[in-house]
Amino acid sequence: MPDYIDTLARDAMKSIKEGHYETSAKVASPPRSLKEAILNARRTPIISEVKFASPSKGTLRENGDLKKIVRDMEEGGTTGISILTEPKHFNGHIKYVTEARGQVDVPILMKDIILSPVQIESASRSGANAILLIQALFDRGYCDLDVQSMIEHAHSKNLEALLEVHTEDEFLTAVKTNADLIGINNRDLKTLQVNLEVTKRILTKHSPGGKVIVSESGINTPQDISFLRNCGAQAFLVGTAIMKASNIRDKVKQLVESP
Repeated sequence: MPDYIDTLARDAMKSIKEGHYETSAKVASPPRSLKEAILNARRTPIISEVKFASPSKGTLRENGDLKKIVRDMEEGGTTGISILTEPKHFNGHIKYVTEARGQVDVPILMKDIILSPVQIESASRSGANAILLIQALFDRGYCDLDVQSMIEHAHSKNLEALLEVHTEDEFLTAVKTNADLIGINNRDLKTLQVNLEVTKRILTKHSPGGKVIVSESGINTPQDISFLRNCGAQAFLVGTAIMKASNIRDKVKQLVESP
């Protein structure tokens, strides 16, 4: 039976065919490593996410002043910024990467339902430093290349790859790849349900094999971060809680200063 992963993949195919990732941008992105930024962070490494809408929550914030949003994130102490560029479910756009790149010095992660090298080319041209790949999309045969080839293509464009997983089997596959970081998504993309225990279950049973581990989804408070850090996560991707905050800078600062 089709589930939400299939819906996301089918709509991503349409977006690619519709030319959503065609861009005339050619931004010289400064050499910023998200992996190194996390490893060298003096405070809690937060990846703040620009996400104006989500399938589970609807509109999170009106598409306002993106430039101010990313500056507030940087001033709050974020280690990196993730930008949703997926248009049909997250109200994203590839131009957001370019707009953000002109405002901040921290590494930028392009987050999308990436199936094709076309999207990687777009990330590179737009000024991203890293891209998100999803193991489940490779396992279901939606991607134009296998996971290792897609990672190598990203590396050829000076982009790091954050490979996202949700299950133990996906994690065991991911640690064998050349991905720069592994993201454990606490949200089940099949059902959109969130459970922070996903990170705990995977990391208490399996070694990260030297990979930098990012816990994603469902993170709202310093207490959540403390729990996930104790499970073995090294960085934390936070979108909804930051985008819904009345003061983005202060919310990022609160999370960055988590004990």
